[in-house]
Amino acid sequence: MSTAHRGNRHGRSEEARQAVLEAADDLLTERGFAGVTIEGIAARAGVAKQTIYRWWPSKVDVLLEAFTEDMAQHLTPDDHGDLGTDLRTHLARLAEFLTGSDPGAVFRALAGQAQHDPQLATRLREEHLGHQRVRDLLPLRRAVERGELPGDLDLDTALDQLVGPVYYRVLVTGTPVPREFTDDLVAAFLHRHQR
Repeated sequence: MSTAHRGNRHGRSEEARQAVLEAADDLLTERGFAGVTIEGIAARAGVAKQTIYRWWPSKVDVLLEAFTEDMAQHLTPDDHGDLGTDLRTHLARLAEFLTGSDPGAVFRALAGQAQHDPQLATRLREEHLGHQRVRDLLPLRRAVERGELPGDLDLDTALDQLVGPVYYRVLVTGTPVPREFTDDLVAAFLHRHQR
């Protein structure tokens, strides 16, 4: 039996907030986007519906916050001091996140829903994926600073060459994204650009 979580007079209870975000992730994975409701999230998290509505205007807002937190936690690239290692590690982690994790299922559902909801599409791109793009650029920026990549390299295009095929497989073809595939992307990129 779940314990009810209560906020406090200072705002959100962190325990309740985390319970809501985890419940939203779980329900989306189990039932798909259409099957997630505020009522279901509240029941799973052990909070009142009113608590959720006080903190988030809609289920989309809950799912977006859950997804954004998960991306920041799991997809902030490590700095190994070597571009090849950084990129191989990050692309493999990105592929695993998108294809094999509950947050990846959240992303796929939100991306699918965004095809029918222009407002969600804008929010997903500008408010959430934009933050991840900044994180994705970190290995390239560090490599430029270390002199591993030329200073005049168009980093946005370079990033598209690296992560674009991963997202294409995940969202368009549904083809697996094994480590060999992401390692090959990195090898081709380094062959073209590394000094």
